[in-house]
Amino acid sequence: MQIVDSLARVRQIQVAPDRLFFAAQHDEIASGATTDIYFVRTYEILKDLGKLDTPVTAEVFPRRAGIICGVDEVLALLQDRKVTIEGLPEGSTFAAREVVMRIHGPYSEFGLFETTLLGLLASSSGWATAAREIKEAAAERPFFCFGARHVHPAVAPVMERAAIIGGASGASCILAARLAGQEPQGTVPHAVFLIIGDTVEGALAYDRLMPADAKRTILIDTFKDEAEEALRVAAAMGPALAGVRLDTPSERGGVTPELVREVRYRLDAAGYQHVRIFVSGGLTPERIQTLIAAGADAFGVGSYISGAAPIDMTMDLKEVDGRPVAKRGRLPGIIPNPRLEKLK
Repeated sequence: MQIVDSLARVRQIQVAPDRLFFAAQHDEIASGATTDIYFVRTYEILKDLGKLDTPVTAEVFPRRAGIICGVDEVLALLQDRKVTIEGLPEGSTFAAREVVMRIHGPYSEFGLFETTLLGLLASSSGWATAAREIKEAAAERPFFCFGARHVHPAVAPVMERAAIIGGASGASCILAARLAGQEPQGTVPHAVFLIIGDTVEGALAYDRLMPADAKRTILIDTFKDEAEEALRVAAAMGPALAGVRLDTPSERGGVTPELVREVRYRLDAAGYQHVRIFVSGGLTPERIQTLIAAGADAFGVGSYISGAAPIDMTMDLKEVDGRPVAKRGRLPGIIPNPRLEKLK
C-alpha cells in the first residue's frame, strides 16, 4: 500500500468512473487518502528542511466529557507505524480537556494521520456517549440500537458498535453486531403485517418460521388499538409470546406513558403478566424514564444515538525533539494523566 505522503501521490489518486459508493475503502483510510491536504503540504516542507523525522510527542484531548470509543481503530490505523501510544481503553469515561491519548515517535510516522485518527475518536465517542446517557436513564432495563437507517451505511456498523461500547444491549445492524461479537437483534417491521393483512396471522407465522432463539416480540400498532392487539396476540401465542412492541407514530401521538400503562394493565388483568412491553420511536433519556414509570420493560433507540454530535478532539504537539512546546494559549510539555495505559 502506497502512503499518500506527497503532493505527487495526491495527484496520482484517481476515482474510478464506475465506483458505486462515495465512502472511503479500508485501504484508502489506511493510506492517508482521507486526511486533510495541509498535512501532506506539511510533509513536503519538513522533508525539504530535513525535519520530517523529528521525534515528537502529541496529546489528544476532548472538548467535553464522554465515553472514549474508536481507540481500537486508531491502534489499527497506526499498527505498522514506529510509534508508542498511551491512552484510555475503549469504553472509559473521560472529562472535558482530559488527555485521552498520547503518541510519541517521529513526526513522519503519524503526523499525516491526524485528521483520520481524530475523526475515528470524535464520531465514535459521540455515539458511545449518547448510548451511555440512554443506559443511565434505562437503569437495568435493556435497550437496543436501531439507528442504522439514520446514517450512511458505510458508518452504520461503526455507529452501532459504538452504541454497544456505550452500554447498548445489542444492535439491529448485522455487521455492527458481528463486529461486537454479538447476534443482531430485532424481529420484523410493519411491512410484514401490512402485506399479510393481520397482526395475529403475522405473529403466528413469525412464531412458526423463526428459530427458537429469536425472541417472540410482536409489533402491535399496525392496524388496531394497541391494547386490543396486545390481547389478541397474547391469546393466540400464549406462553410463547415474550413481548409486545409499541412504535405508535407521532401522527397518532406516539407512545405515551398512558398507552404503556393501559397495555400493561390489560395484559396483567388477562393473565399475561409474562409479556414484556418493548417501546421504540423517538426515544430520549427523559422519555425513557417516564415510560419506565408507566411499565415499559425494554427499548429500541435510534436517532438519539445516531444523531449525536461528535465530541471534538484536538491533537497538540507537546514535545519536539525532547523540548516542551505548545501553541499560544496551551501549556507546553506533557500533561500528566495517570489513567493512561500503554496501548502500543
